[in-house]
Amino acid sequence: MKPRSLRVRLLLAAAIAIFFALAAAWVAMTLLFERHVEHRAEAELIRDGMQLAANVSIDARGLPVLSNEPGDPQYAEPAGGLYWQASTAAGSVRSRSLWDESLPTSNVAKGRGWSTRIIPGPFGKELLLVERFVRPERGSEDVLLQIGLESESLHQARDEFGAELALFLILLWTILSAAAWTQVALGLRPLTKVRTEVEALKRNPRERLSTDHAEEIEPLVRAINELAEAREKDLARARRRAADLAHALKTPLAALAAQSRQARLTGAIEAADGLDRAIAAANAAVESELARSRAAAIRAAPGGSSVAALPLIESIVGVVERAEFGTQLVFEINVPESLTIPVAAEDLLELMGALIENAARYARRRIQINGGSQQPELSVEDDGPGIDADQMAQALARGGRLDEMAGGHGLGLAIANDLAEASRGKLSLARSALGGLKVSVAWTPCAADAPARHDDVTLTRH
Repeated sequence: MKPRSLRVRLLLAAAIAIFFALAAAWVAMTLLFERHVEHRAEAELIRDGMQLAANVSIDARGLPVLSNEPGDPQYAEPAGGLYWQASTAAGSVRSRSLWDESLPTSNVAKGRGWSTRIIPGPFGKELLLVERFVRPERGSEDVLLQIGLESESLHQARDEFGAELALFLILLWTILSAAAWTQVALGLRPLTKVRTEVEALKRNPRERLSTDHAEEIEPLVRAINELAEAREKDLARARRRAADLAHALKTPLAALAAQSRQARLTGAIEAADGLDRAIAAANAAVESELARSRAAAIRAAPGGSSVAALPLIESIVGVVERAEFGTQLVFEINVPESLTIPVAAEDLLELMGALIENAARYARRRIQINGGSQQPELSVEDDGPGIDADQMAQALARGGRLDEMAGGHGLGLAIANDLAEASRGKLSLARSALGGLKVSVAWTPCAADAPARHDDVTLTRH
């Protein structure tokens, strides 16, 4: 199974490639070192052979005689690893290191130059042998000079070099892997910037990815921007169609409401009740669709606005107090004058208007509106019937039907929740100390937003 992380894939590929490259380098460098050591040993043997050639002669019996032997002590030590031998047809003379062994004669060295071969040597050891024929005097018999070195010492030098080289290459592999990690991190850094800009695009559909990216990433950036533009256009068309449909339904629903009142006046009370229920359900669906269109518009709007909460709350309360369901209620406003909410004024007006109106419809006598002193937060409490704890999650769900439940708070809470989420707030429900429902909305200022601007509030209608 392949890892899903591109970083892990690149690092694994780099580490494996570096490992095999260094392993091949280890094999090649070990072989080259072995060849180099053999050539050096061959040169040393030829040097000793030249010394033998300079000191060899033939006696009256035809036997080779040396006036001066090579001075390396290994030639004098039995089985010392270095051997020489001078041979003629009459016999041979050899180093003390050969003891009672001898080097095999050969026709390989018929030429006047030095030749090299590997042979099974004395004492059961493999031997690197250099040899040639020399003629000590004009007209004399040729003498075969042979100098050998046990190749075990060469192999031992190769193995020691290979072990030390392996340790170095392991360290080099670690360093190169760390360098590859740095390279991958630097190479993927542009994707981190793309991810950050995509997050901003998720928060605000009007945002677009910047064009200041690496050449290889520009096609991806263009594709994302084109997709974002197409999505924004599709959403705008869908919102317009939904809003147009909702507005178009308002007039027929008003006409049906008039027909219901007329039917009630003529005595068809049961039919009028059924018609009123159908009209109420249709009105709720229309209001829900309009609210969601407003929420979509809030999401699409650029961030960076803020509004003073107290004047806006007082404006909303002033309107609700004049409504039929708000004339008998007492409103308590405990909002600090310094409290500002990181939301555009018209958006906060929609949200708090929905919450205060919803509370006024179900309150018995009191409504309390509180504002946070340390963070941007507003709450609305009433002394109405409230909502059971197990129904609170359903109240915020889209399509929730708490209107049909005793003491429910209707569609208003679901609409308010959509508006809160659209303005980057979090809406929560709890039991109020007044006995009814407490609805709280808290906002977390986004550090990435532009510097806030304070909007003036003018409440025209609600």
